[in-house]
Amino acid sequence: PGPYLCSGVGPRLHPGDLGSLSLVCFQNYFESYLAVASTVPSVLCLLANFLLVNRVSVHVRVLSSLTIILAIFMVMIALVKVDTSSWTRGFFALTIACMVIMSSASTVFTSSIYGMTGSFPMRNSQALLSGGAMGGTVCAVASLVDLAASSDVSDSALAFFLTAVVFLGLCMGLYLLLPRLEYARYYMRPVHPARMFSGDGEPPQDSPSAPLVAPGSSDSHIPPLRPILKTTASLGFCVLYVFFITSLIYPAICTNIESLDKGSGSPWTTKFFTPVTIFLLYNFADLCGRQLTAWIQVPGPKSKVLLGLVLLRTCFVPLFVLCNYQPRVHLRTVVFQSDVYPILFCSLLGLSNGYLSTLALIYGPKIVLRELAEATGVVLTFYLCMGLLLGSACSTLLVHLI
Repeated sequence: PGPYLCSGVGPRLHPGDLGSLSLVCFQNYFESYLAVASTVPSVLCLLANFLLVNRVSVHVRVLSSLTIILAIFMVMIALVKVDTSSWTRGFFALTIACMVIMSSASTVFTSSIYGMTGSFPMRNSQALLSGGAMGGTVCAVASLVDLAASSDVSDSALAFFLTAVVFLGLCMGLYLLLPRLEYARYYMRPVHPARMFSGDGEPPQDSPSAPLVAPGSSDSHIPPLRPILKTTASLGFCVLYVFFITSLIYPAICTNIESLDKGSGSPWTTKFFTPVTIFLLYNFADLCGRQLTAWIQVPGPKSKVLLGLVLLRTCFVPLFVLCNYQPRVHLRTVVFQSDVYPILFCSLLGLSNGYLSTLALIYGPKIVLRELAEATGVVLTFYLCMGLLLGSACSTLLVHLI
């Protein structure tokens, strides 16, 4: 939502407006401020959420975070049609504050709901992660439709924010219905003994006869961090490194790759090249990769092949850099002289991101004691956020090196 708020929605620029210069400065550095506002609070909230796993009910954490997000979107809707030319700095500060609060609440919601599904069969965790990629794909399609059909950024912002409010309301309603399902009640119930999975093959499938939780550990207010970190160290590194490489490239590098035929002036090479080949293609490939894990779950959680495939993604960095990234200051050579290459590389980036990250994330809660599944989900989400944070920070350096 941020770019809508600072690219015409809110402050209206007029000739001679004294606030124009400061607004332009805000626009130039908005993405950097936005990255800090959305990632740093997320890391802090993940730490707080881990400490609250056994202290505050997951239902309270999920519903309260959804309510906060809904309230922030209502504030954004109210600001869409407001002329804030006279208080540009205040509007900018309010936007960043909204982003901090919404990002924090979103992190609590995501880590809580993912931790909760750790108690469910692995196919449910996979479906949750695929749903996240589906959301990205739908947003990319909506952006393309908006780009082709809409001419007023204020109306576009209003439509997007209203849609978000509708989906948030639907999400809250469906979550309230969840405890009414016998299937959900079975896996969300308090349970007793447990087992630990330690094989190198497929993780164990949940079944009614499978022991679930280790006795005598429900009295602890804070989940034991050391055994979780020790057991999931390899998977945690896989999650961190997958998202580090992805955020290092996408969107900072990807969005600056231009069509080699941009000079032709056609809508495809100018207006639609980046939205289609980068945003839509990446999100769709990511969705396909996550969905593949519903049928194919190899390599296993203890396999070195999984770690090797994750490390192999490092090759994507030079591949994207040597495409037609613009502007180029230090590295002027463009090796891949065709628009087919960024399309292929972006597809592989999204496919590998979806498949490898989903494997690591769904394996994690299944290789620890059942009572530690929710806390493990929060810990793996922390690895995810750290990967995004480190990748985003290093992408700034990489851009300057090109």
